[in-house]
Amino acid sequence: MGRIVVITTGGTIASRWQGSGFAADADGREVMATAPLPEGVTVEVVDLFSVNSPRLTTAHQLTLLRTVHETLADPGVDGIVVTHGTDTLEESAFLVDLHHEDERTVVFTGAQLPMGTEDGDGPANLYDALLTAATTRGLGVVVAFAGRVHAARGTVKTQTLAADAFADPSGVPLGRVRFGEVAVDARPRRPEALPLPALPERAPRVDMVMHHADGDAVLLEAALAAGAQGVVLVATGAGNATPEIVAAVESAVARGVLVALSTRVPAGPVTEIYTHGGAVDLVAAGAVPTGTLRAGQARIAVLAALLAADSPEARTEALRAALDAAPAKHPASA
Repeated sequence: MGRIVVITTGGTIASRWQGSGFAADADGREVMATAPLPEGVTVEVVDLFSVNSPRLTTAHQLTLLRTVHETLADPGVDGIVVTHGTDTLEESAFLVDLHHEDERTVVFTGAQLPMGTEDGDGPANLYDALLTAATTRGLGVVVAFAGRVHAARGTVKTQTLAADAFADPSGVPLGRVRFGEVAVDARPRRPEALPLPALPERAPRVDMVMHHADGDAVLLEAALAAGAQGVVLVATGAGNATPEIVAAVESAVARGVLVALSTRVPAGPVTEIYTHGGAVDLVAAGAVPTGTLRAGQARIAVLAALLAADSPEARTEALRAALDAAPAKHPASA
């Protein structure tokens, strides 16, 4: 069915016991040896790095992004699979998706159980990812996990330990893998791809600040003092905070900081309903609402916008462009 390049980055799927806990230390060939290959698929392995995904940096993620683009420059490649730790998989997958305009599918996968674990999920997830990369087109970047195929945009880790760890709380899976076939039930709506960014000597700092009862502007101001060029405000409800937070956001935007507005609620869009510190006032102060994107992916969108443009106005437009897409829906519900 095709020639698939597997880019390995570590994570639980490559982890073994270290005496006090598990950590990534297996190379790509060892990981590949755990799973059967779909019939007709040939695999080439690129060992990019091997780390537990909470340790990933922006430099790691931008290196991965460039490696995907360089790999797809070869017309003989039919698809890409990225093995990745589950903790930050949603961030890396979304970053690659924001810059992906190729018809060939890039599939992220991983595992909830380490290598060699009885009934481990890594081999099945890897098989499903290879099959998805080899047999689908036009889906952008997807996550293949626990028999389901999810669009990168909007898909987050929803379970800390359960095998079925990923979902889009505001959307639906794109498809499923059963009996050696990939059934695609929905197509993601994706905005125009952002240009591939240069590798900066120092990546822009982007912080996340969560609002809560008794929340004030101290943490937001601390992020700005630390040099944040972008901030994601993780608000309550449909995107609400306080007048004090609104004032801090307005001041940050006036200084050229890119502020995105998300919510700590698992599902549903950020919506301008309430004033007195609510989303109505935060958006008026210059915060950009992120729709159904949650904090981790909202942060990636801000990072991508900062890397795409130099002026505050152009960065805001780049962020709005990156956000201009709806969650996937089944045709019957569209």
